[in-house]
Amino acid sequence: MKSSRSFVTVWVSVPRRALALKLSRLAVESGLAACAQISGPMESVYRWQGAIESAKEWRLVFKTRSSLVAELETLVGTNHPYDTPQFVVMPLLGGSAKYLEWLGECTPAPSRRHPRTPPKNP
Repeated sequence: MKSSRSFVTVWVSVPRRALALKLSRLAVESGLAACAQISGPMESVYRWQGAIESAKEWRLVFKTRSSLVAELETLVGTNHPYDTPQFVVMPLLGGSAKYLEWLGECTPAPSRRHPRTPPKNP
């Protein structure tokens, strides 16, 4: 197993499956993520503005470079309906050499990418 701290997973929750698909496609097409996995629906229970709330949500897990996290956060924030969307970054502590090589090939470092402005919410 190869160790690599230059890659991360990013967890995001969204209220609709269609939005999960949209964000996944935007991130992968723009090179901000090599992959996005969608799971759900799941039930989230949380505190918001002093009240206990619950909602059906879908979880996205993006696989990307740590150097692309800020751009991915901008893309998510621009297209997300929540005031405070979940955006949690976790480092990859290791992985197979072949998988990490693929991850690197699919997510060029910012210096090798052409900047792309994330689309705004319709």
